[in-house]
Amino acid sequence: MPDDITTAKDGDLATPALMEAISAAFNSRDVDRIASFFTEDATFCLARGPEPVGRTLKGRETIRKALADRFKVIPDMRWEHKEHIFLGNRAVSVWTVKGRSADGELLNYQGCDIYTIRGGKIFAKDTYWKIVEHRDRL
Repeated sequence: MPDDITTAKDGDLATPALMEAISAAFNSRDVDRIASFFTEDATFCLARGPEPVGRTLKGRETIRKALADRFKVIPDMRWEHKEHIFLGNRAVSVWTVKGRSADGELLNYQGCDIYTIRGGKIFAKDTYWKIVEHRDRL
C-alpha cells in the first residue's frame, strides 16, 4: 500500500470536499454510489472478522457486495462524523456509527477510518471501532 505522503500528487490528496462526499455516500446507503468512490483494486479492512485486521475485502465489486449485504442486515446504519484529519494522501475520519441490526443488536459505536487516496478515490480503507461490552474485564 502506498503510504509515502511526501510524493502524493494533487489527484492523490485527501481533501475536505472528497471526505464529505464519501461520508454522504455512506450515509445514503446507496452501494453503487459508495462503490464509485473506490478504485478498482481497492482494499477495505472491516472492523470485525476472522483476520487480525478484521476482514479484508479486495476489489471494488467485492466491497460493493459486502456493503449491500451489510445494509440488508442493518438497513438504518448511519455515521455521525465528528472530524476529519488530513495528511497528504491520507485521511482519518472520526465518527459514531448507529443503527439496529435485523437480529436486534443496537449499534452505537465510536470509531475511525484510515483512508489512503489514489487518483481522487479510496485506494485503502481501514476501519476501527470501540467494542462495547457489558461485562467487567479489560
